Amino acid sequence: MSITIVPPRITDPAAFGRVAVLMGGTSSEREVSLDSGRNVLEALRSKGVEAFAVDGIPALVEAIREGRVDRVFNILHGNKGGGEDGVLQGLLEALRVPYTGSGVLGSALSMDKIRTKQVWLSLGLPTPRYVRLAKGDDVHAAARDLGLPVIVKPSCEGSSVGVSRVHDDAGLDEAVALAARYPGEMLMEQLVVGDELTVAVIANGDDVVALPSIRIVPKGEWYDYNAKYIAEDTQYLCPGLEGEAEAQIRRLAADAFKAAGCEGWGRVDVMRDRTSGRFYLLEVNTAPGMTSHSLVPKAARQVGIEFADLCWRVLESSFDRDGGVAA
Repeated sequence: MSITIVPPRITDPAAFGRVAVLMGGTSSEREVSLDSGRNVLEALRSKGVEAFAVDGIPALVEAIREGRVDRVFNILHGNKGGGEDGVLQGLLEALRVPYTGSGVLGSALSMDKIRTKQVWLSLGLPTPRYVRLAKGDDVHAAARDLGLPVIVKPSCEGSSVGVSRVHDDAGLDEAVALAARYPGEMLMEQLVVGDELTVAVIANGDDVVALPSIRIVPKGEWYDYNAKYIAEDTQYLCPGLEGEAEAQIRRLAADAFKAAGCEGWGRVDVMRDRTSGRFYLLEVNTAPGMTSHSLVPKAARQVGIEFADLCWRVLESSFDRDGGVAA
């Protein structure tokens, strides 16, 4: 399955105007967002874009009021002060300020893992069996229904925040207590034993394209927050698969991305069962990390797109919201 990347539509950095690189915020993923934002800001400036940093949504509103913002590169992560839950997108739509990434629907839906699963299942797309948990529910009964081992996590957090793997009944209460620290519902799903993979999806002309998959091989038991952002010994194999399996996961990722109403760019996380080889969709990240450990830049590099060019392409997709741009 070959990958054809169309040339950029924009060649003059002045066409972007004044770009607010929105980072930081007040979500649980603030520090990751600041790291991502610094990298994006440096990359855009290296390409001649008039870009400046803005920390959080209130500061962005003030900059817009002052007439200093022509478009927004959104690299906020998470919800409740992050920029991935549709709130920021609705604000920018109302103010008629073009921005990168998914719109209101795709952002809000993808932030909620439970409702994303409901959409995927309605379309016949594979995702692990799950139980929706409210505070006070009988988690032991839920685990018996699914069958241990299970994953327990908040429904609306990212970056492995609040996530636990539970292999026996004794660990359930502690896992639920951790997940319950975060707002919203909780999710318990079957633990798929196998390869953890991720597929970046980026805008490509009038459509999107799935980039080569990445297979993640952490030194520890699983790919937690430390393995994602701190450890230097996590292996990233790209492409993660070969032949028809690689083609299949890329088709699945593109279908899952579109089904969730996503646009512009993102990353689809997938598990491959070690025994059956079957793929299971986990979630879509609509503002993926852009740190030194992040995965979208690794996949882009595999097809010849360096970091600064990737940031340019992501920013270019914001023109789809303000009438497009002449070739």
